[in-house]
Amino acid sequence: QVQLVESGGGLVQAGGSLRLSCVASGGTFSRYAMAWFRQAAGKEREFVAAFSRTGGYTYYADSVKGRFTISRDNVKSTMYLQMNSLNPEDTAVYYCAFGMGVITSSTRNKDAYNNWGQGTQVTVSS
Repeated sequence: QVQLVESGGGLVQAGGSLRLSCVASGGTFSRYAMAWFRQAAGKEREFVAAFSRTGGYTYYADSVKGRFTISRDNVKSTMYLQMNSLNPEDTAVYYCAFGMGVITSSTRNKDAYNNWGQGTQVTVSS
């Protein structure tokens, strides 16, 4: 079972940037499909961005496309989410998630991932 620890959240003004990190341990990093999800207060957890299991493809929610970039460092077993042009609607707890055997059609489905970090809070002020 892989363990995931997120960091990098915080308070930022609208238009600012943050970079989230997700460090993985206890598993073979490259074997997993990886994703970022977020959950705002009172709302369902929603998909943000993901890598396919092979790492060859990336996927983004329409709401973040062009502003957020997902990346990874296999040597450091770390996944990143660079977030630019943040707005108050991006305020949420951000979670990284790993899963094995995640098929393409399930990439945006939180139920396809069975390893989750504890989350990191991102707050964007207007």
